[in-house]
Amino acid sequence: MVQAIVFLPLLGCLAAGLLGRFLGARGCGILTSALLTVSAILSWIVFVDVGVYGHDAHVRLFTWISAGALAVDWALKVDPLVAVMLVVVTNVSALVHIYSIGYMDEDPHQPRFFSYLSLFTLAMLMLVTADNLVQLFFGWEGVGLASYLLIGFWYLKPEANAAAIKAFIVNRIGDFGFALGIFALYAMIGSVGYETIFAEAKSLAGKTIHFAGRDFDALTVICLLLFMGAMGKSAQFLLHTWLPDAMEGPTPVSALIHAATMVTAGVFMVARLSPLFELAPTALTVVTFVGATTAFFAATVGLVQNDIKRIVAYSTCSQLGYMFVGMGVGAYSVGMFHLFTHASFKALLFLGAGSVLRAMHHEQDIRKMGGLRNRIPFTYAVMVVGTLALTGFPLTAGFFSKDAIIEAAYASDGAAAQYAFWLTVIAAALTSFYGWRLIFVVFHGNSRADRHTLEHAHESPWVMTVPLAFLALGALVLGLGFKGIFTGPEGVARFFRDSLFSASNHKILEDMHHVPIWVASSATVMMLAGFLVAYWFYIRDPEAPKRLAERQDLLYRFLLNKWYFDEIYDFLLVRPAMWLGRVLWKQGDGWLIDGFGPDGVSARVIDVTNRVVRLQTGYLYHYAFVMLIGVAAIITWFLVWGGGS
Repeated sequence: MVQAIVFLPLLGCLAAGLLGRFLGARGCGILTSALLTVSAILSWIVFVDVGVYGHDAHVRLFTWISAGALAVDWALKVDPLVAVMLVVVTNVSALVHIYSIGYMDEDPHQPRFFSYLSLFTLAMLMLVTADNLVQLFFGWEGVGLASYLLIGFWYLKPEANAAAIKAFIVNRIGDFGFALGIFALYAMIGSVGYETIFAEAKSLAGKTIHFAGRDFDALTVICLLLFMGAMGKSAQFLLHTWLPDAMEGPTPVSALIHAATMVTAGVFMVARLSPLFELAPTALTVVTFVGATTAFFAATVGLVQNDIKRIVAYSTCSQLGYMFVGMGVGAYSVGMFHLFTHASFKALLFLGAGSVLRAMHHEQDIRKMGGLRNRIPFTYAVMVVGTLALTGFPLTAGFFSKDAIIEAAYASDGAAAQYAFWLTVIAAALTSFYGWRLIFVVFHGNSRADRHTLEHAHESPWVMTVPLAFLALGALVLGLGFKGIFTGPEGVARFFRDSLFSASNHKILEDMHHVPIWVASSATVMMLAGFLVAYWFYIRDPEAPKRLAERQDLLYRFLLNKWYFDEIYDFLLVRPAMWLGRVLWKQGDGWLIDGFGPDGVSARVIDVTNRVVRLQTGYLYHYAFVMLIGVAAIITWFLVWGGGS
C-alpha cells in the first residue's frame, strides 16, 4: 500500500510526459488526477492504520549506496508523523490536479504541466517517506527541481524565467548549509539513518567542532546548518525573497507549493529531527526567533500588496513562521497541527484566487476588481471560509492550530519565547486586516474593472468548484476534528508515539493549556480588531487608506517595497557578483588567459609556423638552391675559420 501511495504519482508523471500525444490534454489530466485520488484514499487508510492501530511500516526497496563504511538503503518509512504528511500531500495534490483540468483547459502544453505536477508530488512523497538523510536530501532537491520547472512553466515570459532562477538559486544557498549539516552529522556519528542518529544523539553532548581556530558545540552547529536548509525551502526571513516571485507560475502550482509540498518540507524536516533539535537549545532559540520574525515581517508586507496572489503568498510566509515558532518552543505536534490545517485553507485561498483570475481574464491587481460577489458567488463564499480559517475565527481550523502556537510560545521558557509570543499576537491582527482587505476590495463595493471584463465574469466550472468545496470543508472541520491528537498531551503521546520528540519532563503541551485567559483570547481579540479596521477602511470609508498612505508615505513605501530586501540583496550581492564576473571575464579570461594564451603565445607560434611553411614550396630547384647555399656556407666557414683551428 505504501509503495502504491508513493509510486502512483510516478506512473502519472511518466504517462503524461511520455504518452501525452496519445492520451491528449484531457486524458493526461484525468489519468494523473485519478492516480492521485487513489493515492489520497490509500493515505487515509494508512493514517488510520498507523496512527490509530500502531501498524508502522518500513519497506526496504534496494541498496542505493555502498561505499566503504557508508551504506544507504532506499526504503520507505511510515510512522504517524509520515502518515500526517502523506494525507496532506496526496489530498491537496489530488484536488489541485482535478482543479487544473479546468484551470489549464486552454493551455497547449497540458501534458507537460500534469507530468511536472505529478513529479512535484512524487518528490515530496520521496522526501517524507525517507528513512535516512541522504534519501531525504534526494527528495529535498527533487522538489527544488520540480518547483523550478513549474514556476517557469510559461517560459516565454521573462518574468517566469527570472522567478524560476531566483527560486532555484536562493534554495541552493539554504541547501548548501543543509548538505554541510548532513556531512557533519555523518562525520560525528558515522551514519545517516534516522534510528542510528537518534540513538547516538545524546553522545554528541559536550562534543565540539573545530573551525577557524575555535571550538563550537557540535549539536548546535549541526542543527543550525540543518535549519539553514529549512530557511531556504520554507522561505524564512532572509531567504524568503523567492516565494512571492514564485507567483509567476500557474495558480495551481502556487497552491501546491504553498499548501502541501515545497514550503512545508522545512517544517517537516525539523519535526522529523526533533530528537536532535531538542538537545540543542541554542538552535531552538534561533528557530523560534527566525519563525517569529518571519511571521511579523511577512504580515506587515501583506498589508499593502495589490497582487491577489502575492497577498496570499505573504500570508503563507507568515504562517510558516508560526509553524517554526511551534517547533522552536518544543511544541512539535502543535507546529505540525498548523501545517495540517494550513494546507486546507491555504490551498483554498490560492485556488479561490485562481477562480477570481479566471473570471477577470487573469487580471491580478485587486485595485482593478470589486463587486464580484454577485458575479462569482460560490468563489466568494469559499474564499470567505478560507479567510475565516486563516484569521483564526472561532471553531475554524486556523483557530485551533494558530492559537495553540501562540499559547505554547507564552508557556515556553525558551530564550526567544516571549519575543515570539508578542510578535505572533501582533501578526494575528495584521493577518486579519490583509485577509479581509482582500475580500472587501475584490468582492465588495463598486467594480473597478473595465466593462468588457465585468460582463464576461462568470463562475468557474464544476471541475474547479468541487475541489474548492472539499477544501472549504477541511478549513471548517479539520481543527475541531483533529485537535485532540495534535494538542492534547495524552492524544499526542498515543498518536505520535516516538515519531516526535517526547520526554517525561517535557511539559509544554500541558502548560499551554493553563495560560491566563487573556493569553488564550489574545489572538481572537486581535482577529476582531484587524477585521474592524479593514471594514472601516474598505467598506465604511474607502478613502481612509489613501489618506493614511499619504500621511505615512515613508512607511507605506517601505512596506510596499517589501522592506527593500530585493534592493539590498541586489546592492550587496548581485551587483558585486556581476562586477566580479565581468572582471574575471574581461580581464581574467579576455586579457590574461586569451591574451597570453590563444591570442598571445599560441597566436605567435601559429604566425611563425605559417611563415616557415611558406618555405616548403614543393619545387625541386628551390630545394637544390637551398642545398647549394648551405654547402657554400659550410665551405666558407671552413675556409675562413676552420684553418685557424
